[in-house]
Amino acid sequence: MGLWKEFKEFSLKGSVVDLAVGVIIGAAFGNVVKSFTDDILMPPISVLTGHHDYTNAFVTLSGGHYETLAAAKAAGAITVNYGLFVNTLINFLIVAFAIFLVVKRVNAMRRKPQAETPSMRDCPECLSAIPIAARRCKFCASEV
Repeated sequence: MGLWKEFKEFSLKGSVVDLAVGVIIGAAFGNVVKSFTDDILMPPISVLTGHHDYTNAFVTLSGGHYETLAAAKAAGAITVNYGLFVNTLINFLIVAFAIFLVVKRVNAMRRKPQAETPSMRDCPECLSAIPIAARRCKFCASEV
């Protein structure tokens, strides 16, 4: 029973639960970014580059011509799938930029405001507040 109790304490720690939530949200966010890239971002890029379907951009190394990547794979052709790589790279850049923005915002919230430099000090004789640059107290006229 000692091992079970130890595992229960470990798994219910706040940091483990936070990590699990982060992984689940990250996976869901990854799906959203993939859909954004594949369904919204890549079609206009395909139109600009002259391809109708950029995910089917590939080079066959084993010879032959195939209309789609699926046809090439079904035939057992060796392909370099640069269109899929471009999609994956764009997905990564979008996720990395979004994470950068989140981390930047969290760091800004964590920063403590810098303490203001004091402009006043106490007179050693009468304990009245006087400017730091003062050489005499305006209240008791003593030199400071």
